[in-house]
Amino acid sequence: MNSQPQPTNTSSSPLKRLKAIYFISGLGADERIFQWLRYDGYRPVHIPWVSPNRGESVEDYAKRLIEKIEDERPIIVGLSFGGIIAVEIAKQIAVEKVILLSSAKSTLEIPYYFKLFRWLPIHRALPFKSLLWAFYWLAYWLFDPEGTEQKLLLKTVLIETDPHFLKWALHKVVVWKNKEIPDTIVQVHGRRDRIFPLKFVTPDYTIENSGHLMVMTRAEEVSELIEQLTLQTPTEPS
Repeated sequence: MNSQPQPTNTSSSPLKRLKAIYFISGLGADERIFQWLRYDGYRPVHIPWVSPNRGESVEDYAKRLIEKIEDERPIIVGLSFGGIIAVEIAKQIAVEKVILLSSAKSTLEIPYYFKLFRWLPIHRALPFKSLLWAFYWLAYWLFDPEGTEQKLLLKTVLIETDPHFLKWALHKVVVWKNKEIPDTIVQVHGRRDRIFPLKFVTPDYTIENSGHLMVMTRAEEVSELIEQLTLQTPTEPS
């Protein structure tokens, strides 16, 4: 999907003076996936995906996205695969905080059945674009959107996602072997997540009655938590 970073504002702009928080969306999605969030007290900067180079590692890909970060010790919010990239960024530069939403922080949190594809990589051969017509019902179950508008957005994301990027990113999730967890990471997870089920994950915070797309379906709770974690005095995880 084509997306552009937030325009640069003049230094006198009230928006420019707000603290920047960098958002990395889920696999193939852009900033539209965050449209239900409430941005109070900070300036969201959406980092767009770039096309991966042939054979590029997830570490090198993260290094290229670092070039789009203008602040020292940034706060980064990573959703799903964007969270994996955010972890890799935090391993390469000093960050103030990384907030993982519906994501994993190490290979230990990747479900074992994903790892089976390391030895049987059928995900690299599937014609995703040709299968989209049959995939919608499964996508709705996996991602758990609510209402017509959210389902339409998810369908649009599936249609618009570059199949080359999709195959590359899925493979990077499957083969990700990270064991280093930066101490700046805070993990927020939906209790009904079907992509990264809670039984495999040990988050700092959980959101009740929410699936993988809690940024859409439980946007108010997620917005309040992001605000608490980034702008207010931190509290102990619940």
